[in-house]
Order: sequence, then structure tokens, then C-alpha cells
Amino acid sequence: MDGFSDIAFFSVVVKQGSLAAAAQQLGVTPPAVSKRLAALERRLGVRLLLRTTRRISLTAEGETYLVDGARVLEELQALERTVAGSRAVPKGLMRVCATLGFGRRHLAPALSAFARQCPEVDLQLHLTDLPVNLVEQGFDLQLRFGDLPDARLTARLLARNQRVLCASPAYLQRAGMPASPRELAQHACLFIRESDETFGSWHLRNGSKLETVKVRGPLASNDGECVLGWALDDHGILMRSLWEAAPLLRTGQLQRVLPDWRLPSADIHAVFPARDHLSAKTRALVDFLLRTFEPHRATEDGAW
Repeated sequence: MDGFSDIAFFSVVVKQGSLAAAAQQLGVTPPAVSKRLAALERRLGVRLLLRTTRRISLTAEGETYLVDGARVLEELQALERTVAGSRAVPKGLMRVCATLGFGRRHLAPALSAFARQCPEVDLQLHLTDLPVNLVEQGFDLQLRFGDLPDARLTARLLARNQRVLCASPAYLQRAGMPASPRELAQHACLFIRESDETFGSWHLRNGSKLETVKVRGPLASNDGECVLGWALDDHGILMRSLWEAAPLLRTGQLQRVLPDWRLPSADIHAVFPARDHLSAKTRALVDFLLRTFEPHRATEDGAW
């Protein structure tokens, strides 16, 4: 008999409360249970149970074997579920959420390719820039920017991404290029308004220097594409993720402002509820997204 089956056998004996009841549960005779228990104790070299004609009770060693053995069995079962899940065919409903801009431009095409690869998975994509509670709202997966989620969730890094300050050449020619974060207070700044607590406060770091600047401007929206359009129309300085701003910076439609200063991280993570057993559909989608976005993890700024 192997150790794992002995642990399972011993758990049944203790749970049933007598050798006779354990024998009935296991489908063997009481002498067979008594013989196996004696062989287990001989192998371990300790007494696990104190036995009378009517009842059994655990010794100190038996209690340790029972409690720690249950943990070992649970870990083994979780391992087997994980291995089996990796071989299972991904299928069933998958609810995914992401921000509006990134979801349209990058996630939706990736899901289109995934749907061809895994035709038995039914995908529902929900795009919103409002806060989402993954667990309470019943989503299987979310693409999240910036800070990592709480302990109830698991996160996998999909892509590196930085936030940058930028403006149109025409605006900078008219208003001048800021030489320090403090000079931003004298400029027209454009906002993506996500929360009242952080609205109008920009945090910049250069090595050990940290600057928090209260900025203001004529235009704000909860939609990033609107604010980006205003920057292209020469209205002011914008804070935006490189995944969206990089093509405009390359063509010269926008210019970096204060390039030596870094803004809070905007790395992109795939986030899903923490579970011992990850479903085949979730595992397949996470692995697919990791492969799809792999080029954007190779450099610090994501190489967008």
C-alpha cells in the first residue's frame, strides 16, 4: 500500500468511529480493516489509535497523521485537478471585461483569434471605464491597468506600459515646453476624470525626486479617446498610456513633455478570481493572451 492510500484509509477509519463501520464503508470485512491498520502502525513504528471493543480514539501521533495527512491529500487532489484541467477541452461561457479603448483596439482582435482556436468557448466582452468588482459581478477575466488587485484575485502580467505626458507641437509652440513638473501648473492640462480623489493631481518621479502637481485645464472627460482628440486639436497637455500615444508620438502628431520624469505604472494585467482549480477555458485564454502580448513584455515601456 502506498502512503497516500494509507492516509485516505486512516481518514475513513477515524471518520466512521469504529473498525466495523469503516469496514462497511470500505466494503471489506472488519478483520481486513484491523489487519491493514496494524500493518500501517508497524510501518510507521507508532500507535495511531487506541482501540476498545466499542470505540477508537486518536493518539497524539494519530492526530498528527490525520490532520497533516488531510492537508497532503488536499494538495494532491488540487494537483491532479490542475493537471487534468490542462488537458481538458476549453468550453463554456467566458465573461471578460476591459477598458473601452484598449478593449476595442487590442483585446477584441485577440478574442477573435482565440474564438477560432477554441470554438467551444462562448465569449462575452464587456467594455467599461467604470470600476469593476470581478467577483461580485461574475466576470471570469479582466484586463486591468496599474496597481495589482486584492488578495482574492490572481494577476498575470500581460504587457509593460508607461503613462506619458504629451501635447501637440502647435500647443507647445504657443505655450512653451515645461522645463519642470511645477511649470505644469501654468499650462492647460487635459484630464481623463476617473475619481474625484485624484482628479487634477499628477504624480511624477525622477530618481529619488517625487513631485505632486495640482494642474488644471479647460477640458475633461471619462473617455480617453475624447481627451486624446482634444490634445490633437491643440488644447493642452495630456497624460496617456503609451499603448495609445506611441503611434502619435512616432508620427510627430504629439510630442513628449518632461520625458525624464516617470508617471505611475500602467502595466497591463490579466486578472481572474483566485481558485485552487483553474478551469480549462480560463487557463486557455490566459495562456493565449500571454502569447499574444509577449512582445510587449520584452521592454520596460512595452514597445507599443
